[in-house]
Amino acid sequence: MACASFAKLNTASSTWIGGQQSLPQRPGSSTRLATRSVSFPIRAGAYTDELIQTAKTIASPGRGILAIDESNATCGKRLSSIGLDNTEPNRQAYRQLLLTTPGLGEYISGAILFEETLYQSTTDGKKFVDILCDQKIVPGIKVDKGLVPLPGSNNESWCQGLDGLSSRSAEYYKQGARFAKWRTVVSIPCGPSALAVKEAAWGLARYAAISQDNGLVPIVEPEILLDGDHPIERTLDVAEKVWAEVFYYLAENNVIFEGILLKPSMVTPGAEHKEKASPETIAKYTLTMLKRRVPPAVPGIMFLSGGQSEVEATLNLNAMNQSPNPWHVSFSYARALQNTVLKTWQGRPENVEAAQKALLIRAKANSLAQLGKYSAEGESEEAKKGMFVKGYTY
Repeated sequence: MACASFAKLNTASSTWIGGQQSLPQRPGSSTRLATRSVSFPIRAGAYTDELIQTAKTIASPGRGILAIDESNATCGKRLSSIGLDNTEPNRQAYRQLLLTTPGLGEYISGAILFEETLYQSTTDGKKFVDILCDQKIVPGIKVDKGLVPLPGSNNESWCQGLDGLSSRSAEYYKQGARFAKWRTVVSIPCGPSALAVKEAAWGLARYAAISQDNGLVPIVEPEILLDGDHPIERTLDVAEKVWAEVFYYLAENNVIFEGILLKPSMVTPGAEHKEKASPETIAKYTLTMLKRRVPPAVPGIMFLSGGQSEVEATLNLNAMNQSPNPWHVSFSYARALQNTVLKTWQGRPENVEAAQKALLIRAKANSLAQLGKYSAEGESEEAKKGMFVKGYTY
């Protein structure tokens, strides 16, 4: 949009470049073109080229993201399911199992870490960040501070964590992180209210701008929860409203679209809806929403699994990659990559190798799905079990 000419925004990390345009006068006036100065805001940040390259690296063919950014409390619930106490050594042992899996980088391009993990090392002293880099996996970091009740809403929530985010992001970059994640949620049974949608979109946009100013590619994640008995058409309607608001505020905050990644929910019926949708139907509705709302400048769509079974999440991703898309369409899965791994491990050192093989099986399956070449033939019954938890929190 044309506005008054300006040359520079006085910040440490961004400059703004204006331009000039020749505009014709109205018919009947002088035939000479009138030249006036108008601005085309082009963000030239210190990290722009690096952000774009990082996003492209993560959105590389046949690869996706391993999300292991569960809070200590949520990780504790996972450990407790196999009879382990929620201690730092146990959390370290589990994450070491995941991150040291041989060959993981063939299928995984990025790993989202919790702050504790970003600063941890293996039991023999090698930093987890270095382990990832050796496999050409980009380290990422969860930066939000969790959900709290949103006053004035219909029992909805908002995501906190903007206070101090810039300084924290700078420290995460020094530690080796190159992308960030901020998860907020939208609940269909609770409305969603216009207030909750606006708060989610604005918070994501501020986080994204702050992340880019500190060299981190922001993953933009307004998760539309599976909770509810609504049909798939209702999910589509809400998703379109949410993503329209998100991109409006991303633009308002001058976020570089080429230097972000999205982590949307798939467009599915509510988990308690009487009819399940096929992968082909989910792909149709999800891609319809994305094509209506997401600019092709965005390099990657990295879906969350949201409580789907391991096989469901992979089948749905595969269905979305049966024809070319404007963006890299891939995965950023937590439970849908880890569920079988955790149950195979059981906290026993002698099971580490088998658990790592289980991780590679799931990572390879989703790699094939990203390429549109996955088949569910031979999948285990465990991998077919749903993992939906009503009101799930990290």
